Amino acid sequence: QPNAMGGREVRGLANQLAAHMDFDAESIDRVQRFWQAPAMAKTPGYKAVDMFQRAADGEVDFLWIMATNPAVSLPASATVRRALERCEFVVVSDCTTATETARYADLLLPAMPWGEKDGTVTNSERMISRQRAFRSPRGAARADWEVVTDVAARLGFSSAFPYRKPADIFREHSALSGYENEGGRIFNISDFAEITDQQYDELRPARWPTRLSDDRPFSAGEFPTPSGKARMVAVRPE
Repeated sequence: QPNAMGGREVRGLANQLAAHMDFDAESIDRVQRFWQAPAMAKTPGYKAVDMFQRAADGEVDFLWIMATNPAVSLPASATVRRALERCEFVVVSDCTTATETARYADLLLPAMPWGEKDGTVTNSERMISRQRAFRSPRGAARADWEVVTDVAARLGFSSAFPYRKPADIFREHSALSGYENEGGRIFNISDFAEITDQQYDELRPARWPTRLSDDRPFSAGEFPTPSGKARMVAVRPE
């Protein structure tokens, strides 16, 4: 999972807000003010397994699946397939039509494979790396962020999705990580919030919390915990 951490940073988990913030009142208010959002989710959404169970029960009418094949990758595959059959409208964005999930799609959108994508990935050790395309998109394939941006505009939310390139999204993501962050949130890449397009293109791998200076994180011995001390977890192999 080369971008498992990166997905969590941008709220790829239903039980977190963006920038690793939780669903507490303070964080909800902070994110709402940063995005100037007229409405914000107040409670976590369904996790993947729960969501497909709800869809199988007839409680979810629309699914948009990107870059994954849940018909075979999730547990309880029979439930997932029943959900895909029962859901009123299923959209699948993928770079191939030959997946088990794509067979259930009411709308199949051509997406870019990894070699055509441009952006960043964050691995489990918190290392942010640039992902650079090594070939141009084939056919009608488009980046997922472009498609989402276009759909948002059609729904009347173009001012909230003003992106023209991946660097725009990365700068906003970086700015949110440092918004009203006085050290209480470890995830902070706000040093990148003002980088130019060229600096983004030339970005070298960096581990968060990032520093454009040579300062090392936690060098003063203070950690973002109530006690200010690091929490150590002992692992005893069985």
